[in-house]
Amino acid sequence: MISRRDFLQVGMAASAIVGASGFGNWARLAAQQTLTQDQLLEFDTFGNVSLIHVTDIHAQLKPIYFREPSENIGVGSNKGAVPHVTGAQFRKLYGIQDGSPSHYALSSGDFASLANAYGRVGGLDRVATVIKAIRAERPDAILLDGGDTWHGSYTCFKTAGQDMVNVMNALNPDAMTFHWEFTLGSERVNEIVESLPFAALGQNIFDVEWDEPTELFPPYKMFERGGTKVAVIGQAFPYMPIANPGWMFPEYAFGIRDENMQAMVDEVRAEGAECVVVLSHNGFDVDKKMATVVDGIDVILSGHTHDALPEPVLSGKTIIVPSGSNGKFVSRVDLDIRNGQMLGYRHKLIPIFSDVIEPDAEVSALIDEQRAPYLAEMSEVIGKTDSLLYRRGNFNGTWDDLICDALLSERDAEIALSPGVRWGPSLIPGQDITREDIFNVTSMSYGQAYRTEMTGEFLKVVLEDVADNIFNPDPYYQQGGDMVRTGGLGYRIDIGQPQGSRISNLTLLNSGEAIDPARSYVVAGWASVNEGTEGPQIWDVVENHIRKLGTVTAKPNNSVEVIGA
Repeated sequence: MISRRDFLQVGMAASAIVGASGFGNWARLAAQQTLTQDQLLEFDTFGNVSLIHVTDIHAQLKPIYFREPSENIGVGSNKGAVPHVTGAQFRKLYGIQDGSPSHYALSSGDFASLANAYGRVGGLDRVATVIKAIRAERPDAILLDGGDTWHGSYTCFKTAGQDMVNVMNALNPDAMTFHWEFTLGSERVNEIVESLPFAALGQNIFDVEWDEPTELFPPYKMFERGGTKVAVIGQAFPYMPIANPGWMFPEYAFGIRDENMQAMVDEVRAEGAECVVVLSHNGFDVDKKMATVVDGIDVILSGHTHDALPEPVLSGKTIIVPSGSNGKFVSRVDLDIRNGQMLGYRHKLIPIFSDVIEPDAEVSALIDEQRAPYLAEMSEVIGKTDSLLYRRGNFNGTWDDLICDALLSERDAEIALSPGVRWGPSLIPGQDITREDIFNVTSMSYGQAYRTEMTGEFLKVVLEDVADNIFNPDPYYQQGGDMVRTGGLGYRIDIGQPQGSRISNLTLLNSGEAIDPARSYVVAGWASVNEGTEGPQIWDVVENHIRKLGTVTAKPNNSVEVIGA
C-alpha cells in the first residue's frame, strides 16, 4: 500500500505548485468531537481567486444519511491509488481517528452507530449557508456545479427538474455541466438551459448532424477575478448515449474529445486566461488521465464517480478536486494566480453536518415550497427497515439487494438485474421507509421494470460488457459506475483478466445449478436504455414488495466471488 507521504511527495515532485489542504484542521477538531459551524467554515483566505465546487447532488434537497463505499477497486495504474482506497486503509492514509466525525463523513465503517451519533448530512439550505459564508469572505468567488443536479428524487421526477432549477438558481452559481439532466429529454433540457441565469458549459457537447459544438452549450466562460482572467471549461459526461438512452437526446453527441479540450485550453490561453479550470463530469480516473494528455489545465473540479477526498490529487501540474455527492460536501479552493501561473492553492473539503450547520432561512423556505404539493404522498410510510440500507459498493449494496428481491418476487423471475448506479441515500436501522426513500434510489425517466428471457450465453455477455466498462485498465474506457447488481444469479469475476474472460462460474442460486449457456432464463430488470421498454415502474414494484414484507431485513450477500483485485 502506497503511503500518504508517497502520494504527496510524488505529486509535489512533479509540480512547482505548493498546496495546502484544510482537511487536517477539521479532522483534528473532529477527533476532539467538538465541531461547530464556525470551525467547519474556518478558512485562512489565500491568493486572489476562490472556487466553490458542488457536484452530483442528485436532487437531494433535504438532509440525508449517505454511507461511503466499503469497496472501490482500482485497476491498472490506479490500483491502490486514491480514490480506490476505502475503510480502515483510507482512515490510516489520512490520519482519521476511528469514531470521529471525519470517520463518519468520509468512510463506511460502523456507519449506523456513527449516523446515530452525528446525524444527517447535506441539505441545500445548509449548503447555501456555507456558500454565503465563503462569499462573505470572497465576494467574487466562482460557484461551479458539476452536474447530476436535476435528477434523483420524488419532487425532481414530478416537476421534471424544476424544483432543483429553482433552488439552484437561488444559490446563484456561475456555471454548470451535465449528465443525468439529459435523461429529462433534450426538449426539456433545452427549455431549462435557455432560461438559466448562468452558463451551461460543455466543450464536448456536439451537434450530431454537423459534428460541431452547439450554441446552447458553449465550451467555456471567462471570468475576471482578483485582477486575473480565469477560464472555466465545461466537460459533460462523455458516455451519455451508451450509459443512458440516446433516443432521449438524439441531436447531441458527446465523447471525451481531449483534442478539442486541448484546443479550448489553447484558445482561452490566447485570450489571456492566466488560470484554466475544467468543470468536469468525466469521473475521477478519466480526469486523472486527461490531466496528463491535455497541457495547460490548472484545476479539474471532478464529478460523476462521487468520490470524496480530503485533499486534492496532483496529476502532472493539475490539481484534481473531487467533492463527493448528494449535497454532503462543498469544496473551497483558493488559488494564487500571478503572472500567468498558478503559484499555490489552499483547499478545504467542507462536510455538511446538518445538525451543525444552520440552515439558510430563505433557501429553506424555498425548498419547503417545492416539496409542499407532494409532501403527503411522498411521506407515506411503506414499511420499516431493521438493517442498514445503502447503495455504494462495486458489486452489491443492500438497497440493490432489496430491489433485486422485489424484481424476483413481483415479476416472477429466476434472475434479476439492477443497474450499478451510485446515487441514492442510505437508511439506518429502525427508520421508516417512505415513498420518497424508494424514489431516492429508483427515480428516473426510464424506470420500467421489464420481464424477458435471456440465454445463459447472453447473460455472460452482459456481465462481461459491464465489467469491462468498470475494470478496463484504460480509464478512457471506463464509464464510472459499479457492476450490474444480480439477484438469483451468482458468479466469479477475475478483475485482472481481459474483456470476455473475467466472468465464470455462473450459478442459478435457487437450485445451485450451473447456468446453461443454451438455456433461456426468465429475467426481470429495469433502466433499459432501449426505447419502448414495457413494464410497471420500478418504484411501484419495490413499494409493493416492501408492503408485503412490512419490515426489511437485509441478508448477507456472497453471490459474487471476486479475485484478482
